[in-house]
Amino acid sequence: MAADAYTFLDDGHDADDASGRWAPGEHVLWRYHGNGARYRDEVHIARPVTVVRDDSDLLAVWMAPGTLCVKPVLADGTAVHREPLATRYRKPHATHVEQWWGTGVLKLARPGEPWSVWLFWKPGWHFKNWYVNLEEPRSRWSKGVDSQDHFLDISVNPDRTWGWRDEDEFAQAQADGLMDATLADRVRESGVQAVRLIEEWGSPFRDGWQDWRPDPSWTVPSLPHDWDRPPR
Repeated sequence: MAADAYTFLDDGHDADDASGRWAPGEHVLWRYHGNGARYRDEVHIARPVTVVRDDSDLLAVWMAPGTLCVKPVLADGTAVHREPLATRYRKPHATHVEQWWGTGVLKLARPGEPWSVWLFWKPGWHFKNWYVNLEEPRSRWSKGVDSQDHFLDISVNPDRTWGWRDEDEFAQAQADGLMDATLADRVRESGVQAVRLIEEWGSPFRDGWQDWRPDPSWTVPSLPHDWDRPPR
């Protein structure tokens, strides 16, 4: 993708345009662009998902077990999480296609919010936890949504206790120049807002999504060959 061809937009920009909505069961892409000036115009994560709900209040999608996804790796193929943190973001990166072996993930995103909320289950549909992924508000395009991950996350347990996640990665990303002080402050403030929502037990935590189940007729979405195409 050409430099400066990609600009993040608030996904609320077309909230009143019903013609741009996806129907339950449609397949779209949930993508993240790389961090820092070097990679911000490149798609580093692409996950085919099935639309559960899409309206002016919420986008909900399901990533099924066995889905082929694009994930970032180091240029030599090493998994990112296996590289020591001190050099993890300094070495060249590439992408790799790999099957999602987890039990599936339900992702919930409200227009304009700088995070999405993910739900995880253990085998047998035993609810495990919510996960608040701090990220750039999603930009909608014809075949999916794009965002940029902001490293810092929050894990929320079924008993409503919560804790920060990946604070070390958040600090390292700043040290390595992947986000400046202004963005880091904005991300931290977003996290504080998310914590306030958790402590108030607002939507989507109070909405019973942990009892949701996918339509058994749904198929696993395929990864399109042009998963990294410019949004249009």
